[in-house]
Amino acid sequence: MAEYVTRVNNAKKEAVQALKDSFSGVNDYIFTDYRGLSVEQITELRTKLRELDAEYHVIKNNFAKLALKDMEMPVVDDYLVGPTAVALTHDESGPVAKELLKLAKDWPLEVKGGIVNGNVFDATQVIEYSKLPTRIELIAMLMGTMNAPVQNFVYGLNGIATKLVRTLQAVADQKAGE
Repeated sequence: MAEYVTRVNNAKKEAVQALKDSFSGVNDYIFTDYRGLSVEQITELRTKLRELDAEYHVIKNNFAKLALKDMEMPVVDDYLVGPTAVALTHDESGPVAKELLKLAKDWPLEVKGGIVNGNVFDATQVIEYSKLPTRIELIAMLMGTMNAPVQNFVYGLNGIATKLVRTLQAVADQKAGE
């Protein structure tokens, strides 16, 4: 009886390598079920995500599993079942998740889960993550908080000077009237 030999298909190896190349340099991954979306909707989705510095790719589940395994990423085999597309974020993934969930309200798009900062998120965690403020919003809130005491101090000093000027003007007006 002949010994079983596994043949490696070079086209499949190249496809996995191409996925690894597209996955490299990406911060976070959000997996979606795109079943039921029309070509126009997918094109519109890709355009909106491109504005957020993200990409949207339809992937083969087995190739994605192999690519993520080779890249030593967490195991997300539960999300790589059925028709799967992945949003690859190069910057912040919060706005990308927010946009996907906004479109999922009107379109047959379902968020399965994702990898955010090396942690596996399920669909409910992605929803909660999308509600968090972005990095820029957090910096603005911090700057507003840091600026408040100085701003209140300036208002206090300005109030004292304004009150003094008004008092002196009132005295001058009273003396001029006499």
